Amino acid sequence: MASSDRVHVIGAGLAGLAAATRLARAGRQVTLYEAAQQAGGRCRSYDDAELGCRIDNGNHLVVSGNLAAMAYISEIGAQGTFTTQDKAIFPFVDLATNERWQVRPTEGQIPWWLLVPNRRVKGTSLLDYLDAERLARASDNAVVTDILDTRKVAYRRLWAPLCVAALNTEPEQASAKLLGRLFRDTFGQGGAALHPLMPHHGLSESLVDPALAQLQAKGADILYGHRLRSLTLADEQVVGLDFGKVQIPLEPGEQVVLAVTAPVATDLLPGLSAPDSFRGIVNAHFKLDLDGKVQPFLGVVGGLAEWIFVKPGIVSTTSSAAEASIDLPADELARRLWGDVAAALALGSMPMPVERVVKEKRATFAATPAQLRRRPGARTAWRNLALAGDWTDTGWPATIEGATQSGFTAAAALGR
Repeated sequence: MASSDRVHVIGAGLAGLAAATRLARAGRQVTLYEAAQQAGGRCRSYDDAELGCRIDNGNHLVVSGNLAAMAYISEIGAQGTFTTQDKAIFPFVDLATNERWQVRPTEGQIPWWLLVPNRRVKGTSLLDYLDAERLARASDNAVVTDILDTRKVAYRRLWAPLCVAALNTEPEQASAKLLGRLFRDTFGQGGAALHPLMPHHGLSESLVDPALAQLQAKGADILYGHRLRSLTLADEQVVGLDFGKVQIPLEPGEQVVLAVTAPVATDLLPGLSAPDSFRGIVNAHFKLDLDGKVQPFLGVVGGLAEWIFVKPGIVSTTSSAAEASIDLPADELARRLWGDVAAALALGSMPMPVERVVKEKRATFAATPAQLRRRPGARTAWRNLALAGDWTDTGWPATIEGATQSGFTAAAALGR
């Protein structure tokens, strides 16, 4: 029987794009299907009519040590769409005290920056950072608050904000081991791995459009408005794709990457173990041009806003693990978040500009010990089917790094 080089990639979020571009670079024939009318999933840009400008549907931070993300950016030729800061500097403000500080790791892996008080989190001691090892050695069932003293300044200003921002899960529920591993793989690698990358324009222009252009240049087929209804399974493999009005039988040797969300994957593959508990994120965008006047991002302690991003014409906020606030009316959220922005950026009594509040109630899986055990690997019981998505078992939380890594792993799992 003839063996085909075609791979059907279902889902054009970052995981699907990473898998598709890696497969196309390897000479495979790729067909990419997306249920929506645009690619990018939770990591894209769009024109907002109310604001009258282009915004990102979420705020994401990539750093130089995100190896999978950096490989993806290089492979799609998007390096020139980012500005990479020449130093690892992370500014913060505590709204309760108005204290400000900068976390400034030194470039090498030997963390001598921890010996310098004005390089670490304000109010913390050298010993506080040994908590990273305690977290990394925690049991699989331990949550962050099982390991750390919640009364300490380091917990309030370092560990809790990092946990919420990176794991999108409250410390009382989040996996201690995953937080420790994340710290080891980021700050533990030294400042050279922590240089922030800021897109010149938007997430689509840097992470989506270059990938689509490369796929088209390599002859890939990209089909929008194609929502997969079901998979036809027989003889331990996928033999057909059902898109409703379009039925696609698979030829011998054709393979599939399923790069959809966890709920969609479990609907398509009954019996699949996958995360089934999720956390929300609230983003707010204010039409305000401060670009070049203030730092491009700022961590916030003690506010509803947790991160503030300053982009051309727009100031955006992110509030992760937002279960306590996500159901509030958008106008109330906007007022509270604008209050945090005005205080953090020292804008005084400036009136709130035109704004847009974006809620995503199931933004990522909950990074709890129980949910981590539900994450599947890329390989499946069906020999021509691989899984991709930040919810699969990448060893990372649901981030850009986790999504791109999952796409690369799925491509490798298909083999040839």
